[in-house]
Amino acid sequence: LFQGRGRKLEISEPVPGMLASLSLTTLLSTGALLGGTIRPGSRSACEIGIAQSSSSSRRPAPHMMPFGTKAYRVPETNDADFVDAYTKLYPQRVVLLGQEMEDEVCNRLISTMLFMDADDSSRPMYLYINSPGGSVIAGLALYDTMYHIGSQVITINIGMAASMASFILAAGQPGKRMALPQSRVMIHQPMGGAEGQAEDVRVEAEQIYRIKNTLVTMYAQMTGQTQEKILKDLGHDNYMSAQQALDYGLLDRIVDAESQLEARAKLATPTPPVGREPRAAVPPGKRVFRWP
Repeated sequence: LFQGRGRKLEISEPVPGMLASLSLTTLLSTGALLGGTIRPGSRSACEIGIAQSSSSSRRPAPHMMPFGTKAYRVPETNDADFVDAYTKLYPQRVVLLGQEMEDEVCNRLISTMLFMDADDSSRPMYLYINSPGGSVIAGLALYDTMYHIGSQVITINIGMAASMASFILAAGQPGKRMALPQSRVMIHQPMGGAEGQAEDVRVEAEQIYRIKNTLVTMYAQMTGQTQEKILKDLGHDNYMSAQQALDYGLLDRIVDAESQLEARAKLATPTPPVGREPRAAVPPGKRVFRWP
């Protein structure tokens, strides 16, 4: 017997076996979800009673910010109106990789890139990186998406690009891989582990070696270094400054304050009007009529 909000539903048929096999925990959670209590009735079914209360005594539920959303509160408002900060960056085609590279994080970046590319593939995207790295498989999925879409992906290191994040930094548009002066880069070989039967451990070890060889080949293509040097440098945690990463080939440019000020001043300076081109000389012995 289900009863609530002035409505009653009676079940005349016997409870099916699948419904009867529901655990007490499932029924309790279902009752809590509906806002009521569960108490045994006179029949084989259960009765879920929803507490009735007047609209005046019921307090409005507070508006909670979605979990995992970076937002700020709009000032001078009575309600808790939150504005997602990332929505302000979407029109500028800016995405941020600012945490560990897990499947959920990379999938969110991939979906955003696909949406921006479908909207306008002629404009570039700007991927800001400040990440300690993470899953190699998730990073390779992001790498493939960067080369799958038609838009150029400009990568900018704004803090720390370590492990797989350094790979994504180097995978940006050639000639447009940038970094701030105080940013750092760290490269090393992939890590992993396995347990279980001996054959399963052997298969996992072979996969890790295969991924390592793939990363070595791609690093060599993106940096211009030899595979032997890349293999040697990936043997341990290799930290680099922005200038060292530029010399290594992971970057193309270091964005400093002076260059930014010079670029802004150049844009603000009006260009002088283009003067009239001088007339060509008349060959000797030949008269040419020109309009004044």
